[in-house]
Amino acid sequence: MVIPLITPATRGALLVPHPATIDVSHELVEHVAWLLYDRRREINSRWRKLGCFKQALPALARLRKNETLAQVGAGFGVSEATAWRYVDETLDVLASWAPGLHEALTGLGEGDHVIVDGTLIPADRVRADEPYYSQKHKKHGMNVQVIARPDGTPLWFSRATPGRTHDLTAARAHGIVQACLARQILVLADRAYQGAGATVRTPYYHHREQPQHCQEFNRDHARLRAPGERASAQLKAWRLLRRARCSTRRIGTIVQAVHALMTCTYSG
Repeated sequence: MVIPLITPATRGALLVPHPATIDVSHELVEHVAWLLYDRRREINSRWRKLGCFKQALPALARLRKNETLAQVGAGFGVSEATAWRYVDETLDVLASWAPGLHEALTGLGEGDHVIVDGTLIPADRVRADEPYYSQKHKKHGMNVQVIARPDGTPLWFSRATPGRTHDLTAARAHGIVQACLARQILVLADRAYQGAGATVRTPYYHHREQPQHCQEFNRDHARLRAPGERASAQLKAWRLLRRARCSTRRIGTIVQAVHALMTCTYSG
C-alpha cells in the first residue's frame, strides 16, 4: 500500500509504510485503548476508521519515536490530518488522567523527603522568542518542574512554562514549596532554589571555602539528590520531549500525557 501525502517535506513523493515496533508493553496499549473507548462512549462518537487499540498506537509511536505526523499517518494508513486528530485526542485523554500535585504527595509526610529539580524541554524557536530562551541551558524550550522519590521514581511533573522562568519562581508558582511545607516534607534541591525557605534544603555556595561540616553537608546533599536526575531522564525517554516540534502550548499536555503513561507503568 502506498499513500500519497502532500507536505513540504514529501511534495511529489510517495511514503511507503513498513513494519516497525514500539518499545511499550501490550498492556499499556490496551490501557490507553480502554481510555479512548470510554471517551468515545462519553461523546457518542461515530464510526472511526481505526479502532481504539489502533488509535492508541499512532499516539504512542509519536511520543516514543518522535515521528512526524506524515510518517505516523503513512504507517497506519490514514491521512496526516487524521493522524493529527487521533494523536491530539489521545494526548488530551491521557493528560486528563495525570495526577495533580496533592494527589502525587498523598502518603508522604513528616520524616519523608523528595527531590525537586527543573528540566528544559527543548523546542524549535527563533532567537526573537525571548520568553522561551533559557540562559541556564543556552537554548529555547519550556521549563518543567519534576518531583521525584528518593530512589528517583517520578512523582509529579508540572505544567510547562516558558524556558526563561527561573526554577524557584516556577516552584512557587506551581505551589510545590507550600504543598511540601503543609505536609512537612523535606525537599532536596539544587542552588537554583536558594531562598525558598520552608522545608527546602539547598547546598552551600563556594563549596571549598566553607567549613568542614558545610562541605560534608554538600556531599551528603549531592549524594541524596543525585537519583532525582533519573526522573527527568525517564521523562525524556519519550523522544518527542527531547526536541518538541509542536506549539509550545501543547508541550504541557504532552508532559501530562507522558506522566499518565508513566504512572500506569509504575502502578502496573
